[in-house]
Formats: sequence, structure tokens, C-alpha cells
Amino acid sequence: MKALTVGGAMIDTIAIIESSRIERMAMSNADSSFLLMEEGRKTEALEISTHIGGGAVNAAVSMARLGFDVSTLVKLGQDGRAEQVLTTLEHEGVSTRWALRDPRAPTGASVLISSHDRNAAVFTFRGANTMLELHDLHDNAFAVDVVYITSLSGKSAERFPDLVRRAKAQGALVATNPGVRQLSARAGPFQEALRMVDIVALNRNEASTLVPSLIAQFGEGGPRLPLAPGEERPDIDRRPLSGGGYDMSVVQFFRALTSMGPRRVLLTDGKRGAYVATHEEIVFCPSVECTVAGTAGAGDAFTSTYTAYEALGLPPVRALEAATINAASVVGFVDTQAGLLRRDELEKRIAALGPQFATRRWPLHFESPADERFGDIAAE
Repeated sequence: MKALTVGGAMIDTIAIIESSRIERMAMSNADSSFLLMEEGRKTEALEISTHIGGGAVNAAVSMARLGFDVSTLVKLGQDGRAEQVLTTLEHEGVSTRWALRDPRAPTGASVLISSHDRNAAVFTFRGANTMLELHDLHDNAFAVDVVYITSLSGKSAERFPDLVRRAKAQGALVATNPGVRQLSARAGPFQEALRMVDIVALNRNEASTLVPSLIAQFGEGGPRLPLAPGEERPDIDRRPLSGGGYDMSVVQFFRALTSMGPRRVLLTDGKRGAYVATHEEIVFCPSVECTVAGTAGAGDAFTSTYTAYEALGLPPVRALEAATINAASVVGFVDTQAGLLRRDELEKRIAALGPQFATRRWPLHFESPADERFGDIAAE
């Protein structure tokens, strides 16, 4: 099958700092923590390394290793960083036909500081990634089976509806994994284009960012999952998705997004597992136990793998299991691509871990009594 990935290309410089050399402060009333460095002090690193990254590049390598014929549409500068990106893509068997060079800005770059729980702090220079323009979109690029649009930044985010339209005009399966800035600054055009999107993937933070723009149409609160007697309530169902002072239950969120067009809505909740909502049901898959070296790239691995398996005609629960395993493999490495698995190895791991996957299912649409809705009961 043929695939096109669209989005960012970066050079990642990763510094691994021993936990004893950098302070960590966690918030007691929020899912936030901070790395603290002393001003003016030189901090020793365990290692500093350079890698190729960016959402579109990570997804392209992921899908190429899964056996897809992949090309990528990215914007690069005319510099040495661009040459590094192109060399890596060609080594991975990814076509660079649609990798564009722009003299107005350098290739994007990031600096990641990894310490403590290895959920890296990231400094990002987006560079040429922000400069995707309408004349950069050629119909031939979209003549594929799958178009996967990763997070778009700056002016490039304005091209999202155009990208989706071109992909659907060619009959492609369209998947997207937007970023927080895209969802907050350009929520209107994004939601309008959702009617043409097949798969949309968000993490909890991204989903919460989208909540305020959904309230007017779908309302606050919403029902909680219809659990069986004695069934443990998932963490994401104990606390609503919260953004801009508004709360929405995960059931209401899934109902809202699926009613706007997508056939599949993916929601990841870190080590607490992942969910996929279809128009009929919500499916949950727990995370896989693993040693975390760095969390960068896990979302790209998860969504690109899920999209690839759906494109191959596999059911959502199978795609969810494959995505979970590939993401777990990626976080075992400090960079975003070393852990990406080839299809045969991924299948072996699915078979080996099969008995451990305690997947769960709930209907998406059901009657809910008033005392089972957020806003009507005390928080657990």
C-alpha cells in the first residue's frame, strides 16, 4: 500500500541528565511537573546525541518499516540539517520526492532535556516547517492509499483543510494527529475539515484543549462509562476532560467527535492506556510494561501504527494492540525512531503479549441516569 505523511521534519539534539543533577518539581493539583536548572551553572550530561525527528518523518519511517510504500511532504531549509533528514529518509526507503527546500528559513530543530521520568522537556525551533503553502500541494502526491497528517505549525496549519480535501479527492484514507497550538488557534477550520477525516488521534492534553470549542454545540458534563457491576472505573472516566474552565466526560467527548465525521477517534492517556471510539463503541487497551528511556515520538508511533493496521483492513482492537506495542518499543529508546518495529517483529510481540491484553469495551450510546453524569455526582 502507498502512504503519504505530511508535517514536520526536525533535527533533535537530546541531552540525558542524571536525576541527581537537575531538580524536578511536580504540581500536587495538576498533571504538570517542571525541570529546574541553576542559572549560570554548567550541568554535566550523561550523553548528548543528535537524531532525525519531526512528526511526518517519524510517521514515514514507522509506516515504511511496516511494509508501506511511503513518501513524505515536508518543508526543509537549504542547509546541512536538510541533508541529514534526506539521507535518513532515503536510508529507510522513504521517498523524498515531495520533500521541499525553502531558502527563507532553516530546517527545524529541537533540543530535548531528558531526566527523572524521561518525559523530556523540549525547546523547539520550527523554521521551514511553518512555511507549507498552497502551491506546494501537488495532486500527484496525494494519489495514495493513506494520507497521514501530523501536527502542523504556523502558516502550515492553515493548509490543513486543503490537505484533507486533496487526500479525499484521491480516495485516500485520511488520518491526523494535530498539536495543541493547531487545536487552540485554528479550532474552527480544523473542526470543519473533520467531516472528511477518517481517523483523528489525540492525547489527553490535546483533547482537553479542544473541549472549549465543543461546549456550545454539545454541552458540558456528560455521561460516564456504563460499567458492569464490580468493574473498575478507568482514570479517564473518574475525571472529566477539562479545558478553558469547562468539563466534558470522555463519553460525551467521543460522541461529539464521532458525530463530526471521523470513523475512529483515538485517545491516549500515557501509561494509563489508550482508547478508540467507533460510531458504536469505545474500546480500551492497557499500556505495556516497559522501561522508559524517553517519551518523545511515542504518539507518532502509536497513531501511524494504528492507521497502518486499519488501512490493512484489521479491526480496531487489533490496530490498538499493535499501536500500543510499537509505542512501548519506541519509549525504550531516547530518540523517536530506533524503537520502531518492523511488521514481523510487531506481530510476534502481539502474539506473545496477547494474553496480557485485557481489552475492554463499552457502548458509545446508552441511556444514563442523572446520578451517572458528571456535574450530578461528587468526584470519586
